Amino acid sequence: MRNFILSIDQSTSATKAVLFNDRCEFVYRTTIPHEQFYPAPGWVEHDAEEIYINTLATVKQVVESGYILAEDTCSVAITNQRETAVVWNKETGKPIYNAVVWQCQRGADICAKLTQQGYTETIKQKSGLIVDPYFSASGIQWVLDHVEGARQLAEESKLLAGTIDSWLLWKLTDGKVHATDYTNASRTLLFNIHTLDWDDELLSLFTIPRCMMAEPKPCDSIFGESTFNGIFNGPVTIAGMLGDSHGALAGQMCFEPGMGKSTYGTGSSVMVNIGEKAIEASGGLVTSVGFAASGKVYYAFEGNIHCTGATIRWMQEKLQLIDTPAEVEALATSVADNGGVYFVPAFAGLGAPWWNSQAKALLHGMTLGTGKAHVVRAALEAITYQVKDLVDLMTTQAGISLKELRVDGGPTKNNFLMQFQSDMLDATINRSDIEEASALGAVVMNGLVRGVWKDLEEVASLRKSDKTISPQMDKETRQQLYAGWLNAIQRTQQNIN
Repeated sequence: MRNFILSIDQSTSATKAVLFNDRCEFVYRTTIPHEQFYPAPGWVEHDAEEIYINTLATVKQVVESGYILAEDTCSVAITNQRETAVVWNKETGKPIYNAVVWQCQRGADICAKLTQQGYTETIKQKSGLIVDPYFSASGIQWVLDHVEGARQLAEESKLLAGTIDSWLLWKLTDGKVHATDYTNASRTLLFNIHTLDWDDELLSLFTIPRCMMAEPKPCDSIFGESTFNGIFNGPVTIAGMLGDSHGALAGQMCFEPGMGKSTYGTGSSVMVNIGEKAIEASGGLVTSVGFAASGKVYYAFEGNIHCTGATIRWMQEKLQLIDTPAEVEALATSVADNGGVYFVPAFAGLGAPWWNSQAKALLHGMTLGTGKAHVVRAALEAITYQVKDLVDLMTTQAGISLKELRVDGGPTKNNFLMQFQSDMLDATINRSDIEEASALGAVVMNGLVRGVWKDLEEVASLRKSDKTISPQMDKETRQQLYAGWLNAIQRTQQNIN
């Protein structure tokens, strides 16, 4: 008899069902996209019912694939797009409005009002977050304020609210379980990351009745059981739950303070495990529950970079310096160095730690000797400098050193980029061959609570790494190159009209 764990990875664009075995090895995957709704400028919605239907469909595809036999054991874990919020009627089982997606800006006025009233520090001290419509609270308040009869129903304890994990769990258990995990809860602006419970003052500020909220639990909890609407012959255990970025942290097995992960995509999400104490972040960073397992809660600093892979695509599509992204490494290494050229990709302003929305992209230091190879190399180097900006800020604030940065995403195949990243951080880069890091993180939590593995150390021993990259650059060169980047950053901000 084999032991499989099926991880539902419900992301912003699609729902995946990803099958793993008990050695944390990827077995099979199915994906079904869902529709994006844009009812007004800056508004983004999903149909929560469609997401639930797609969840059942992906699970059915896996069960019918033949990978799971009748004699095999299978349980289910959940990881999900964070911050996206659903409000539904617990008597009818139907959402009263579309899910308000994390990208949606409809709550901007609500957040601005709280900021003007001076609640920024109170909210940050309790939730670890900045007051922003990115997080769930303002979206839930908007629904209560704008859907006819919603607030009265909420006061009568007839409505429930939650992130997508809560919605799926409630539907899958036929309304028996309304629960969430600490990581998803910590992204709502309503959860006190110190007491690990919903905060009455925060709920009051966003005028959300406590009776609507799901029961928060550690990530490695058993959340319920379901037949998935008859797809399984009998009830299967639903265990292990966490938000997708936290799933990637756990899936990369960053179980020790000072271990971090960076996902290189269109932008980059950088998260560092800061240990068992919730330290207040500054410089635009936020503090969240990284994950909660084996009776412990590990906190994390998180920051996001607007343009990493997007910079490479810009060079291809707009400047036509390259025909395909695969060319950038050969071009970058065709010159000995950047020739004094620095590229600041502030296409959407500067994010953490600079936070200047008015800044514009800048190419600095060009001479008549500058060729396209120098520009391409400078663009790649800019990705590593931005990651260093965040990691340096995180480790300094937490009072820890970076033990290792574990990386995933398409750009990590670029050996020059990874070596330069290691050199700039003066730390080891561990490039993973994990195909589905977020889904695997949920699997880890599932296996821990079900006794598949006895502890985090045993799980960590199962991790496979494609390549470990160590720093090779001397300190003087590193400091000189980074000083050039900081100078370019300064000039970028000086050039604002």
